[in-house]
Amino acid sequence: MTDRFATTPFGGRSLSHAMFAVQEKTARAREKLAGTDRNHPEKWALLRSLTEARTAFFLSDRTIAVLEALLSFYPETLLDGSAPLIVFPSNAELSMRTRGMSSATIRRHLSALVETGLIIRRDSPNGKRYARRGETGEIEHAFGFDLSPLALRAGEIEAHAAQARDLARAVHRVRSEITIHLRDVSKTIDAGLSEERAGDWETYADELAALSGRVSRHLPLETLRVRCDALASLRERVEKTYLASLSDKEMSASDSSFEHHIQNSNIDHQFERAHETGQKQSDELQSQNNAPGRIVALSKMRNRLEAARRNRNRGDGGLTDDRPNLETRSVPMSLEAVLSACPQIIDYSRDGIEDWRELVNTAGLVRSMLGVSPDAWQRARDTMGDINASITIAAILERIGDIRSPGGYLRALTDRAEIGQYSVLPVIKALDGEKRA
Repeated sequence: MTDRFATTPFGGRSLSHAMFAVQEKTARAREKLAGTDRNHPEKWALLRSLTEARTAFFLSDRTIAVLEALLSFYPETLLDGSAPLIVFPSNAELSMRTRGMSSATIRRHLSALVETGLIIRRDSPNGKRYARRGETGEIEHAFGFDLSPLALRAGEIEAHAAQARDLARAVHRVRSEITIHLRDVSKTIDAGLSEERAGDWETYADELAALSGRVSRHLPLETLRVRCDALASLRERVEKTYLASLSDKEMSASDSSFEHHIQNSNIDHQFERAHETGQKQSDELQSQNNAPGRIVALSKMRNRLEAARRNRNRGDGGLTDDRPNLETRSVPMSLEAVLSACPQIIDYSRDGIEDWRELVNTAGLVRSMLGVSPDAWQRARDTMGDINASITIAAILERIGDIRSPGGYLRALTDRAEIGQYSVLPVIKALDGEKRA
């Protein structure tokens, strides 16, 4: 009779058809298991499998923690689903074993476990959780939570856990392939650009930039496969173009004769300088491998810069003059507008910022805190002018959460300023618009 005892919840909680269905399925499963030795899973192994398969059961990690606390009150290691497995902890003990979880939170997660059908409520007449013992000390009736549905669904849980493990392995494999494709394609394009080989490297670089970026941990497998297939196709075309540009002599040479074309120890990538001072070369190459899109973007920028300089030199009769235009050095806004859009830099000043000179002095302090090297700072001042360079530092400080390498970012803006493609006015307007939004 105990199996069919106290099927309705205590108090204001109503009985739902789902709760009754779970109890009926549990009773029928017990009848099938009567007199057999099957379905005795080890409770901690089953909990681990449920943790792996929790998304299939729509359970959170906190709900799993509450279930773990309930299992800890059951004294046996094996769960025999052929009989009720009732535990009756108090709310205080449950809170203790869930590392101080509040009673309201515990009740919410217990309800989730009941709705999922992993446990059944066995409420007493007064709603308390306790056990009634006989003369011999054995438990005759217990009121609390029945864990037998968890044991009876062990096969289902294990199946979902196996699917989750297979999916995790597949995602890891595709993510690894994406990383390798990004690295190989970016280095091949970089080699083609630096060696000035024939090929549509600009188009390849644009395609790579569209496929680059952070690979989110939560992307579905199909989305990752689409991206991986696109990178594999791009890699095949890039490698064919690079191989087609090699001469017979290069194709017949040994690896040692042209190894420097693939990995040049003197490469000076400006986008990742690892604080730009004193870093070992291996650390620099490591950071570059993690940002293939930036390497390609840098190569494209170098080509545009060199082409612009050559065209300018031809227009000046062959004279070399890399000084910036006066337009680049001009200040297109007031100091109040800059401080309104970039208020954070005021916090680093000694006595406030009242004029442009104080802004320049404060920017010199902030640039060292951002990890911008003195060389990058001086080059920005020479190219943009002291005031525009200081405004740029203030803007970088304002968006520091979105900029991975402030030093590399400043160098890239300086490269653009050298060819007249950078102005601080749109930057300040954008920041000011964000403040007003």
